[in-house]
Amino acid sequence: MKDISFYFDPISPFAWLAFAKLPDALAGLSYVVTYRPVLFGAVLAHHGQLGPAEIAPKRDWTYRHVMWLADHHGVELQMPARHPFNPLGLLRLAVACGRNGLPNRYVTEQLFRHVWQGGRDAADQQRLQEVTQRLAPARDPSSDEVKAQLKALTDTALERGVFGVPTIEVDGKLFWGLDALPMLRAYLDGSAWFASPAWDAAATVATGISRKRG
Repeated sequence: MKDISFYFDPISPFAWLAFAKLPDALAGLSYVVTYRPVLFGAVLAHHGQLGPAEIAPKRDWTYRHVMWLADHHGVELQMPARHPFNPLGLLRLAVACGRNGLPNRYVTEQLFRHVWQGGRDAADQQRLQEVTQRLAPARDPSSDEVKAQLKALTDTALERGVFGVPTIEVDGKLFWGLDALPMLRAYLDGSAWFASPAWDAAATVATGISRKRG
């Protein structure tokens, strides 16, 4: 049985698509998935990156692409009324619902559906109250304990090398994005490529030029 970690922030449409398709990618295998909420904005800040929605032409393309991908994969997705938005309320709710801050698949799915189905404002306070009541968290999402746990989960993800969401970790290997699901499956099926030097060699390529901001 494989232990798999799924790092996510419900702000990411790619995370919703990967979440929805993950059972298909793992069909027939023995596994346990742990869902790990992280603050995507903090991950971007740590690595000095802008999010896709912070670059105007890329924003338009990203939204078109995810809507096409949803149609292509048969996953229901409507853009929320506003995006990006502040996901902290949803992330803290995820942490508050889960033992040790780790929500189960049902809770994770409800948070994704809250954002990516219906086309409504994902950060609307009334809607947040409604989903909180429905999920009935064991702890107060606004408590210092929950806030600290979300930060700790994000910090741990950064220590593991996570640079974006969704990221799937298994056996210390990271697979980033919806389009990495076939690669993940190949690894779990024992593809000989992963036993070759290729995986480790990719990290040894020399940097030819470096652009710095400022």
